[in-house]
Amino acid sequence: DFMAALLGHVRGGLQYVLLGAMFLVSGISGSKAADMAAIAPALFPEMKKRGSKPEELVALLSSSGAMTETIPPSLVLITIGAVCSVSITALFIGGLMPAVIATIAIGIICWFRARREPMPDVKRAPLSTILKTLIAAIPALALPMLIRVAVIEGVATATEVATIGVAYTIVVGLIMHAFMKHLDFRRIYPMLVEAATLSGAILLIIGMATSMAWALTQSGFSAKLVALMQGVPGGGMGFLLITIVIFIVLGSILEGIPAIVLFGPLLFPVARSLGIHDVHYAMVVILAMGIGLFAPPFGVGFYAACAIGKVSPDKVFGRVWGYLAALFIALLVVAAVPWISIGFLK
Repeated sequence: DFMAALLGHVRGGLQYVLLGAMFLVSGISGSKAADMAAIAPALFPEMKKRGSKPEELVALLSSSGAMTETIPPSLVLITIGAVCSVSITALFIGGLMPAVIATIAIGIICWFRARREPMPDVKRAPLSTILKTLIAAIPALALPMLIRVAVIEGVATATEVATIGVAYTIVVGLIMHAFMKHLDFRRIYPMLVEAATLSGAILLIIGMATSMAWALTQSGFSAKLVALMQGVPGGGMGFLLITIVIFIVLGSILEGIPAIVLFGPLLFPVARSLGIHDVHYAMVVILAMGIGLFAPPFGVGFYAACAIGKVSPDKVFGRVWGYLAALFIALLVVAAVPWISIGFLK
């Protein structure tokens, strides 16, 4: 209600809310699928009421998921730091600006597409309504901050912190139910069933991708690929370009962490020898994997987004390419301008 009061009168306003929400909660769970599952059920019903097409929403959700892993405290950043001997603090600092560039790129596509939509039949909310809904929303808005602080301060890992989020939500829900009497706790059981079925679908997708990672390791494909990349002409920029191509392909068949564990220790020393900063190279790798992960027809993240949005992939297939093209341009900008990744490092 707060987001709708703030931007509901703007053409395509809730699409921008979806982008901002994904930026806010991204990296908290350590899984892009979990980030999408946290945001979509809250925003999709209201967006559909305002005339947005479900397939367009899933295309936007999918593309926004592709740029979230560079935002701390992403589990992929932590994995790169652990297996590739890169400072995790530096990765956390360096990951914010690339995500901002990617978010702006997607926002531009949202703006172009929203121009073709009819203006919502919603008047600008008065300041009193905005403030009232803000006060009601503060407990929910505090949750991402609580989770982020818990991870950064070492209270829990990026995965274990989910328990803190669930406990906080139950306590706040009970308190608000006592005062506001509008939360129906009979919905808890069907919510648990829905969460279990959705988790099963996502885990099946990720499990198959992990099996593919094991098969690639056993076949010796990893070592052959690194040898091929070392022979590409063009120095550092040539190596970055071939990295983008390779990791887009790898991202379409592997979940991010298995791909990093497989190829990170082999490729990061090559990048260092060519004068490419570790943090800069990490951002290029992560964004390229994100595009591959959500690019149809093979990207497992794309099908996870369709499952979360309950839309057939066939209907989303043609709509996601515009967003992915914008992300690819943002990736080229990040690759060509190292300052975006390392400019704020000491």
